[in-house]
Amino acid sequence: MPVPFSTRRRFTLSLLSLPFWHRAAQATVPDGKYLSILDTGAVADGGTVNTRAIQAAIDRLAGQGGGTAVVPAGVFVSGALFLKPGVDLHLDKGAVLRCSTDMRHFPVQRTRIEGHVEERFNPGLINAAGCDGLKITGAGTLDGAGRPIWDRFWQLRNASKEKGDFRNLDVARARLAVIEASRGVTIDGITFKDSQFWNLHLYRCRDVAVRNSSFQVPDDYVQAPSTDGIDIDSCQDVLVDGCRFSVTDDCIAAKGTKGPHALEDKDSPPTERIRVRNCVFRRGHAMFTCGSEATVVRDVVVEHCRVENVGSVAHLKLRPDTPQRYEDIHFRDLTLDSSKGEIVSIRPWSQYFDLKGEAPPHSVVRGVTLEGIRGRFGAFGMIAPNPGQTDIGALTLKNIDVQLTDVRLQVKDAAMPVLENVVVNGKPYAAGAQG
Repeated sequence: MPVPFSTRRRFTLSLLSLPFWHRAAQATVPDGKYLSILDTGAVADGGTVNTRAIQAAIDRLAGQGGGTAVVPAGVFVSGALFLKPGVDLHLDKGAVLRCSTDMRHFPVQRTRIEGHVEERFNPGLINAAGCDGLKITGAGTLDGAGRPIWDRFWQLRNASKEKGDFRNLDVARARLAVIEASRGVTIDGITFKDSQFWNLHLYRCRDVAVRNSSFQVPDDYVQAPSTDGIDIDSCQDVLVDGCRFSVTDDCIAAKGTKGPHALEDKDSPPTERIRVRNCVFRRGHAMFTCGSEATVVRDVVVEHCRVENVGSVAHLKLRPDTPQRYEDIHFRDLTLDSSKGEIVSIRPWSQYFDLKGEAPPHSVVRGVTLEGIRGRFGAFGMIAPNPGQTDIGALTLKNIDVQLTDVRLQVKDAAMPVLENVVVNGKPYAAGAQG
């Protein structure tokens, strides 16, 4: 059976000398070892739970020295699957790998989630650890079948509202893909749809390229909880290129850990050297967020993107219980098209926090630029520290021409950003003049 793709097993030595975003774009070396999941008994009827059959294909390839597990056209329901080193995954056009909504097919295990290791929580639909050179490719779909899980989440949360003891992890639910401790990862062409929880969680990975992929939930569901598009957790050298986001949580979130001793956490190295380009952000809480568990985030460039109905373009959350370092984060050449949302949001975030009896830690935000921003949006936004905790400096807004509903850039207890050639509603924007 011919396979409509080619794959690469490993980086060559010559490619390793190039920057990661150039290496990721190089041609691949063909590898003819593949196995259709039909050959190990998977059934595309949209009802049969195929976990054993699909895992058998993965295991057989691993036992033969590696290859590619192929999901052909059709709807294949599955529980948690575990890729192995040397085994890639390809979803043909029309292929749907769909999560079971019976969480018994996602038995709890030790897993990284929300900035720490949870001893008992559900794995993802696709799980990979220590899988250097991993490729997940094709024109198919990973489908979380999330609607009944989202409904259950809100039912349980509303029932617990009076007690005030509801945790985000109190509802069993699966991420679509969890990739950890892997280098040289490529994800190309995949649609991530209706995830029960986060869509793509990258943890402690390096040299990752996510290309031409889509992250989406239905427009008719007002708030699909925690449906982050990509969570970049303690990773380095990550490229997101040509992707589309339409979710109801953060589109892309940089993450680390949390708490007063966060900088001492050896399991949460800095998230750094992140490049996002040529993407469309149609819907979401924020385009790019230093997220709820972000600690050290630096050397980030988001460029050449279109931004529509998101809550914030640039959202840097400031936790009162965590010593955070946000440095050299740049947004440039962005086209905005919405009547809502705010361009910049650097402000306290205290939905969940615990000082553990420690003194409030010190945080730093510096070297943030927004340049080449144009179009229409809701508000300019807000810049404010956690009082007495956060130093905010070296912020620059340059070459901006926007139409805004709310022209105020609210700056509280922080230095006014440097403004260069900033035009709002057809008029030059003067520092401090807007309140």
